[in-house]
Amino acid sequence: MAQDVKTRSSSRIGDIPGQTDHYFLCTKEIVGRYGDCEVTYAVFLRRPVLSTPRLAVEWLERVAEERGTRFKIELNYREGDWVGAGEPLMFITGSFYHLVDLETLYLQKLGAACVAAYNAYTMCIDLPHVAFLAMDARHCAGAEMAELMAYAASVGSDAARRANNAKGFVGNATAATAHYFGQPDGRGTMPHALVGYAGSTLRAAEMFYETFPNDDLVVLVDYFGQEVTDSLEVCRRFSELARAGRIGLRLDTHGGRFLEGLDPQISYAVLERHSPKSIRGYRTDAELRHLVGTGVSAAAVWHMREQLNQNGFDKVRILASSGFTPAKCKVMAFSHAPIDVIGTGSFLPDSWGETYATADIVAYDGVPRVKIGREFLLRREAE
Repeated sequence: MAQDVKTRSSSRIGDIPGQTDHYFLCTKEIVGRYGDCEVTYAVFLRRPVLSTPRLAVEWLERVAEERGTRFKIELNYREGDWVGAGEPLMFITGSFYHLVDLETLYLQKLGAACVAAYNAYTMCIDLPHVAFLAMDARHCAGAEMAELMAYAASVGSDAARRANNAKGFVGNATAATAHYFGQPDGRGTMPHALVGYAGSTLRAAEMFYETFPNDDLVVLVDYFGQEVTDSLEVCRRFSELARAGRIGLRLDTHGGRFLEGLDPQISYAVLERHSPKSIRGYRTDAELRHLVGTGVSAAAVWHMREQLNQNGFDKVRILASSGFTPAKCKVMAFSHAPIDVIGTGSFLPDSWGETYATADIVAYDGVPRVKIGREFLLRREAE
């Protein structure tokens, strides 16, 4: 019976001895031998982030319950608040014996989520009229990271709604984490695999509609490199759905080629017609690629909108994916690209070194003490 209880406990809070840094285990054994004390940890990141602490805090509370102890967790910021570089997100106070082996794991649940939330927030702020879908699951290193990233996107999205009435993230790709977006299930369109199976973009659309007649028809149109041709063919075949605004066309053109009908010169001409200020003045190479380069550029989106409208399909929506990072979203914003929905996994932290959260003890039995170089934490704690 005791073994069964231990197994159930481990399944709830994880294999802490097997997953934490060994020197913490050594310290735990030493503290157990020479006597426990109360400590206070300050937890922080070295770059600006959004406070995204819930999963780390809930895990700490579960561990405390399992161990029959209590941790006092002081959150210095509300969920979704801006946190400056080096500012403690939280203070954790409790038994040194019970806290010392937890640092590795709660930091894992904190740092990347805070950065991802920051990225999601900036994307939603820059494009407040665009709905986002979190399509990051297949880029995550397992289910735990997928949950962290879905939670982070929801926090960043909610913060953008409060700040700028943004539409934000309205769903994500998997059922397991759809609840973070108030949805009962995952959302998404058809993959390239279905278009290849069907043999044509139109046939894939027909198969999808015949199988899911009550759903809006959202069609992936870049498989054969005929984004405009195939889009218009689908819209003509399902003209009633198109007039009712129940068709969406997903542009996912890869960076190795231009969307059908475009080249650099034509791309500049498209933006000259629709967003001339976006191509005048200094632009970095990266911004120019997003504006008039290959793949799903601002010019590509404007070109598709232009072709649809000229053919009477002004109610057909455009969904865009493929490399929509915060930087690319900013370009789409100042070019006023007519995107209805963005599918992205690129709110995931790009530089993993920026996600490293850190914890330092700043008090032992109520006496302030911290290592040299981290006195700013000590001063903050003492206030």
